[in-house]
Amino acid sequence: MSALTTNNRSLLRPVMMATAALATVFTAACGGGQNREEMAYVARDVESLYTAAKDRLDQGNAKMAAALFDEVERQHPYSPWARRAQLMSAFSYYVSRDYNQSIQSAQRFLSIHPGNKDAPYAYYLIALCYYEQISDVERDQKITEQALTALQEVERRFPDSQYAADARLKTDLVYDHLAGKEMEIGRFYERSGRWLGAQIRFQNVIEKYQRTSHTPEALFRLTETNLALGIPSEAKKYAAVLGSNYPGSKWYKRAYELMEDKAPTFAAN
Repeated sequence: MSALTTNNRSLLRPVMMATAALATVFTAACGGGQNREEMAYVARDVESLYTAAKDRLDQGNAKMAAALFDEVERQHPYSPWARRAQLMSAFSYYVSRDYNQSIQSAQRFLSIHPGNKDAPYAYYLIALCYYEQISDVERDQKITEQALTALQEVERRFPDSQYAADARLKTDLVYDHLAGKEMEIGRFYERSGRWLGAQIRFQNVIEKYQRTSHTPEALFRLTETNLALGIPSEAKKYAAVLGSNYPGSKWYKRAYELMEDKAPTFAAN
């Protein structure tokens, strides 16, 4: 991910806190097993199997850990350990950046245990998986929309949880990213002389994403496009809003100079 890079420690802190609570270290002997074939045919007691998975995760082998956590559920589906292993599997896939599998595992956990005390963590993990796949504004933003939906779901369902505050922060960043996409398309339309199409995109920014960092430029671009479309009264309106809300912005200075140059009569009034 490029446009929404955040400090990795702050990003993972809520995840690791929850994981520490989930991943209880047991003292049973650790079983062997180097691949899925071995795991598929060697039955192990649940404690040894879970401990083997936890050891792999601690050693940094998240992909193997995920497979072993899955095996806990497969071999011991009715054990209380199976529920814990489902969520640890989702986390292990997340750590190994297998986001699709992590989402599937977390969703499976929620479908079986919707009211579990760890449900907020599962929802948050799903949101993180989408969030970390957000691409540059030049690319399709389907994943960005999915991240926004998942983050809002965390806020809506668990507003007082430790994950909600981080979800709100990331939601603001996602909104800024989506606004950036609208600006990118709008500027492209401007360069192509497609003034009405550009205007629609810039209008989307001030209507849907008005609290983002892109709003001042969007107001300037609306001043610019309205002048190009021969509607100086509308251009003046957007320039006035820009001056009222962002008087020190470079975009207001540019809007003022543009009005002076293209519509001096309206600029003077």
